[in-house]
Amino acid sequence: MSHCTLAQDSAADYVNAHNAARSQVGVPPLAWDDTVAGFARDYAKQRAGDCKLVHSGGGGKYGENLAGSSGDLSGKAAVGLWVNERAKYDHNSNSCAGGECRHYTQVVWRNSVRLGCAKVKCNNGGTFIGCNYDPPGNFIGQKPY
Repeated sequence: MSHCTLAQDSAADYVNAHNAARSQVGVPPLAWDDTVAGFARDYAKQRAGDCKLVHSGGGGKYGENLAGSSGDLSGKAAVGLWVNERAKYDHNSNSCAGGECRHYTQVVWRNSVRLGCAKVKCNNGGTFIGCNYDPPGNFIGQKPY
């Protein structure tokens, strides 16, 4: 049986973690959106059976970041994983240097203004966390800020 939980992962936890990173680069804050969160929740429930970090495609309208763990993982820690990719992002060339950085660029994407996230405990005991962004970011040839 799978279930969504936000007990120690409130909307404010996700929003605050994102907005701390956004303020460091001077982009406006994100706001929680229940519709976007509903999309994230529905998709997280679908992943509870296998806990695989497979992207949903955002329904064609949302950006998406995923995180997972074999044990528990808080929403704040998941956002921290994405934000830590900042060290690999080269703003001048708008490229990732030495690894993945597109989770970070979605977190700080200037035009993304609405956020919704969800967390499920998977059947294997792991954790799946997904955050969706409206409008989406990471457009080729555009800088996040």
